Amino acid sequence: MSALTKTKNFKVMHTITQKYCPRVISRRHLNLQEYHSKDLLRKHQVSIQNFRLLDSSLDPKSLTGFKANEYVIKAQILAGGRGKGHFDNGFKGGVHLTKNPNEILDLAKNMIGHKLITKQTPKDGILVNKVMVAESVNIVRETYLSIVMERTYNGAALVASPAGGMDIEAVAEKTPHLLKTVPIDIYEGVTDKIAKEIAEFLEFKGPLVNKCAEEIKKLWQLFQKVDATQLEINPLVETDDGRVVAVDAKINFDDNAQFRQQEIFALDDTSETDPREREAAALNLTYIDMDGSIGCMVNGAGLAMATMDLIMLSGGRPANFLDLGGGVGQAQVSAALRILESDPKVKAVFVNVFGGIVNCATIAKGIIAACKEHPPKYPIVIRLEGTNSTEARTILENSGFPFSIINDADEAAKTAVKLAQ
Repeated sequence: MSALTKTKNFKVMHTITQKYCPRVISRRHLNLQEYHSKDLLRKHQVSIQNFRLLDSSLDPKSLTGFKANEYVIKAQILAGGRGKGHFDNGFKGGVHLTKNPNEILDLAKNMIGHKLITKQTPKDGILVNKVMVAESVNIVRETYLSIVMERTYNGAALVASPAGGMDIEAVAEKTPHLLKTVPIDIYEGVTDKIAKEIAEFLEFKGPLVNKCAEEIKKLWQLFQKVDATQLEINPLVETDDGRVVAVDAKINFDDNAQFRQQEIFALDDTSETDPREREAAALNLTYIDMDGSIGCMVNGAGLAMATMDLIMLSGGRPANFLDLGGGVGQAQVSAALRILESDPKVKAVFVNVFGGIVNCATIAKGIIAACKEHPPKYPIVIRLEGTNSTEARTILENSGFPFSIINDADEAAKTAVKLAQ
């Protein structure tokens, strides 16, 4: 599967999880912890809070020379709602404030090595391995600023709102006059005029207008240099000592630019990712966990959505989803079946493949190879259409395995649902 195919399919995968399993916490292809994003901002001269990092060693030397009137201690996990979360040891809150530097290590000790549970984490929570200790700033106002690749403009656009620190979708829906979008000419970039216009829209006054404008231009430079597809600062704040500071940042990157951004992609945090998803990705496959009982192997995001619909219309639910993509080999197919069956929720597997680039005979041989190595634990329903589908059915029928080989998609889905009950 090419990088371009992965990038296109990822948006469709997100749609699939939201439609068929809203509880699934979908992830970006590249995950950076908050401190990684802040470090990128700092390297590109964007104004941020000063910060330090603590790990399981809880080495006090990490805080040497770090002085602030107040400190914010934040657990580093790839999930929101940390401040209102709780830990498996009973400690409350993944974000704490203190003016006493002697309390920092004790607070961090209650977080590191324990699982933080929030509305956005799995039920058992996510293990905290690092804690960021940052300078707390006294915020006068919060604003919102992002730079995104926008198809409507065939390029990048600035999105700004003086109503920061909250869900920008809610701002757009309830108070659209507080949202401003400005397309960016790729050749001119963010000019002084545009930067000042945005700063004034964000309601910065006096000398803060120019300060904000300078931050906006630095963010544009960062956006370009790291091949970002989205750079969101929420909030971009005005402090009581007259500064404009990026307090929180989320950055998405162009997967196709990995060869140019190897240092950034090396930071990818996969520690919170399902091991099955990691294994699939290593094989150029796409795996997503869901909450039903039918494992699904398909090729292509469009066929995936059709397959999910057929299963649900037949009264079942997918347990997981694995997209083989195009140009898949026999070894990948064998691994795909093993990954699907490793899910304890699975009670039946539905293989629904339409061969175009994919050779159905290759799919059949891969399934048989996997079954010979590990006898199937669950019923397997197979529908193969397209390139060499007749040969594939013959291979499956002569394998000696009790596959349910069904040509009709509706009937195949109904059979899979019945066998999973």
